[in-house]
Amino acid sequence: MVYSKAGVALTESFEACRLTAYQDVKGVWTIGVGHTGPEVKEGLVWTQEFADTMLIADVSTAVYCVNVSVTIPLSQGEFDAIVDFAFNCGCAAFKGSTMLKDINAGNLAGAADEFARWDHASGQVVAGLLRRRIAEEQEFKS
Repeated sequence: MVYSKAGVALTESFEACRLTAYQDVKGVWTIGVGHTGPEVKEGLVWTQEFADTMLIADVSTAVYCVNVSVTIPLSQGEFDAIVDFAFNCGCAAFKGSTMLKDINAGNLAGAADEFARWDHASGQVVAGLLRRRIAEEQEFKS
């Protein structure tokens, strides 16, 4: 499947674009639109054009992860929601999640209930993550 414009809008609504590296709520160095990785360090600065290019690459990684991990047909809303989730939480977390197990078992109601479990960072509920998980769950159910 392909990530829709509504899916991209969902991702962008929760990921501000910052052109200078910063530490997120867990202390992970981040830049652009939610980009992390070993190359992201204090003092790193990107152009807007490079940030846009990296967003496309990072979203493509999440799309691929979902496409190879999910074994049942999905609606566009379900797909968009879990791509955003995989983008935010990482492919490894998605692949090891109960959410994916529920999806592949056809238990979509159970999978939808799993979004709310991913609202913590460093053991604390993070309001922004809670809002994002609620939005993902709503998109999943649409």
